Amino acid sequence: MTARWIRYERLPTERPNRASRALDRLSAREIAALMHREDRRAVAAVGRARRQIAAAVELIVAELRRGGRLVFTGAGTSGRLGVLEAAECPPTFGTPPGLVQAIMAGGRAAVFRSREGAEDDERAARRAVRARVRRGDVMVAVSASGVTPFVRAALAEARRRGAATVLVACNPTSRRSAATMTIALAPGPEVLAGSTRLKAGTATKLVLNTLTTAAMARLGRVYGNRMVDLQPRSAKLRERAVRLVGELARVPPPRARRALAAAHGRVRLAIVMARRGLDARGAARELRAAGGSLRAALQESRRT
Repeated sequence: MTARWIRYERLPTERPNRASRALDRLSAREIAALMHREDRRAVAAVGRARRQIAAAVELIVAELRRGGRLVFTGAGTSGRLGVLEAAECPPTFGTPPGLVQAIMAGGRAAVFRSREGAEDDERAARRAVRARVRRGDVMVAVSASGVTPFVRAALAEARRRGAATVLVACNPTSRRSAATMTIALAPGPEVLAGSTRLKAGTATKLVLNTLTTAAMARLGRVYGNRMVDLQPRSAKLRERAVRLVGELARVPPPRARRALAAAHGRVRLAIVMARRGLDARGAARELRAAGGSLRAALQESRRT
């Protein structure tokens, strides 16, 4: 579907919202209340799509376990949300920088300054995908309207290259997309007609948060609800790392600090060291034997 054949006026993301037709005459308090009511619709829309979201998580987990990578793709607000999700994975889950990536229509500059025309550049989308995506990867394409030319071209090229594809859109008709699977949300028209940074952006952010958090939890990159692969590179995170080691290894703070120092800041490793009374090499060996699972390594410590 080329841009000239798209009936933009029929898209849910373009329709005016009857509830906000007097937006410019409302007080600040009334606008805040109205937007709060509408944002609740975004949360509800995500709840209705939970089965599709769970299926996408399982797809991502399966491909990452086989050595694939996760690549977010989008334009405008949708693209920036993908960039944000990719950027947060290494500090949150300790992922290698290349494991979760993002392709932004218009390139890096468009993350900080809007380049609206970039969303129509299908050739650029195909070039970016050929350079970044390979067989076995998962592309999560994000398009509020579900018809963004850059995103549609990226999806088609990813499929040609043997990647699995997921489309996240705020358009119920997107269920007919050619992606491997589609998460079609229905948050309704925006308070400010066409401004998809609002409800569509909120709903999309909730979905992307769930995809990465659930996938990384299933892959063993968290322990309980704790970030055991965080990178302690600030004062706050160094203190959090000490608390994690102390609580999970059941040792006092001074011993937790010593273990962290010996582990060169690797929290997961420091926990095993402190809990099992091992040096870094021995703890690394235990983690490898447990398949990298901290839970399995600590369960082993209870049996010995």
